[in-house]
Amino acid sequence: MSLMGSFWTGVSGLQTSNNALNTTAHNMSNLDTEGYTRQQVAQGTRPYVTISKGSPNWKQLGLGVNYSLTRQERDYFLDLNYRRESGRSAFYDVSVATLEEIEYILGESNEGHEFSESLTNFWTSIQELGKDPTSSVNQNLFVTRAYEFVNRASAVYTSLCQYQDNLNRNIVKEVNNINKYAQEIEELNRRIVSIEAGPERANDLRDRRNLLLDKLARLGNITYRENEAGYVSVRFEDVDLVQGGLVNEMKLYTDPETGFYTPYWRMLAKGSYDEKGNYVVTEKDIEGAKVFDLSREISSDLNTDIGSLKSMLLARGDHRATYKEIQDYPPDADPSDPSQKVEGWYNNNISQSIVMNIQAEFDQLIHHIVTKINDILRETADEAKEAGDTEYLRDENGDPYQMFVKSVEGDDWTVSNIMVNSVLRQNPSLLEFRKEEHSEDIPAIEKLKKAFEEKIYTLNPNVETPLSFSDYYKNLVAQVANTGSVNRGIQAGQVAATDTLLYAREQVVGVSSEEELTSMIKFQNAYNASSRYINVVDEMLEHILTTLGR
Repeated sequence: MSLMGSFWTGVSGLQTSNNALNTTAHNMSNLDTEGYTRQQVAQGTRPYVTISKGSPNWKQLGLGVNYSLTRQERDYFLDLNYRRESGRSAFYDVSVATLEEIEYILGESNEGHEFSESLTNFWTSIQELGKDPTSSVNQNLFVTRAYEFVNRASAVYTSLCQYQDNLNRNIVKEVNNINKYAQEIEELNRRIVSIEAGPERANDLRDRRNLLLDKLARLGNITYRENEAGYVSVRFEDVDLVQGGLVNEMKLYTDPETGFYTPYWRMLAKGSYDEKGNYVVTEKDIEGAKVFDLSREISSDLNTDIGSLKSMLLARGDHRATYKEIQDYPPDADPSDPSQKVEGWYNNNISQSIVMNIQAEFDQLIHHIVTKINDILRETADEAKEAGDTEYLRDENGDPYQMFVKSVEGDDWTVSNIMVNSVLRQNPSLLEFRKEEHSEDIPAIEKLKKAFEEKIYTLNPNVETPLSFSDYYKNLVAQVANTGSVNRGIQAGQVAATDTLLYAREQVVGVSSEEELTSMIKFQNAYNASSRYINVVDEMLEHILTTLGR
């Protein structure tokens, strides 16, 4: 090769080493940048100049090193596994957080008292009444404790409903994030395809897109594919979210009764426009367009336990649950009419929702206590009437006194529709438990005691153990604690699995300052070597010219 041609070889080394140094400096400057992927310069040989093709070897001259491209260091399968497991981890994060909130609601009121304390105090007041049923102090204590019991029960149920509303608001945020991420991914797709149509690589834009895919994977079950042009299409819960230059926007249907939101695909819904041009859908319009099928079994084998959005929807449920649904009666059914019973209603519609399940079981406890005490007072008054005492435990209209009354007449005996009789609150001594012959009504008090002690109640259709009122509540709390323990165990396993995959992925995509400094020294030495090579060629050329010039 001529000396002038040798300059070209040296210059190629300078240029490539300079590019490598710039890439290394770029890595170092983004050491703490979220979502950044380590970049490397790919080098190759420039085309050879063939002088002759004789045997045994061709005579060729190299033209130096060639800068091929700056590539990202990523592992497709690690990305795939990490995103799936991080989505599963997010699912159980929501479940654990919900159970912890329920534990708090059941354990603490605004005043700092446990519900169990109000239940125990109510039971204690009945025991004290048994010591002297005719004592005005004991009668007043009985009514007062009943009032405290109802108020605390109402506070617990209201807190459960408020938590449902809080989950409902978070669902809006999650859906908005999904739409925002999808729009940005589509915008990045356009920019990446445009840039990479030429010789450049849009690595920083790819980093941002990969970060958005990571975030999207925590919200739901996603799959994605990149075509040869660099465009990434994304499917969310097996429906196209980003595809062919379009974004399938997720919308929210608002239930007119509860205000609860249901995510659905605008593209698949059968909505219409009103006279003002507003897009309107009904519950029937979105039947085939719902994002999630919440009736499916939750299982890791089926990959149905992925994404925080789905977990929120499951935890919230779709309405306020009551005691009727444990008995397989829909919310609008009459529990006194067996023909309205729907077999499997509880298991299909209530059991998978953490909040609704607790609402129904808690409401059932209050319903049983309230109706049982009212029934005992009514039976006692009716028995006295049969014996000739027409005024015993009856009001001026001749109706039996009831400890509890409905807030809205005609509705069911649910927590939200129960209050203590205001007449008895003003005058507890009306429950005198003294018959005409001035004897204490011990049998009535014994019935009240037995009501709290008899074990005839179960938490739900899937539990066979008979329970008393006190045991019922203890088992309800224990059920929450056990479910929380199981979910925390799964969550801990998922965190460990996700962290392991994240660590393995960071080994590939992460920037190591020590490794980059080593590379910087290597490329600096390569740059210096190319510079020295050029200096040597320059000296040789100068020597030849100087010698020939004499």
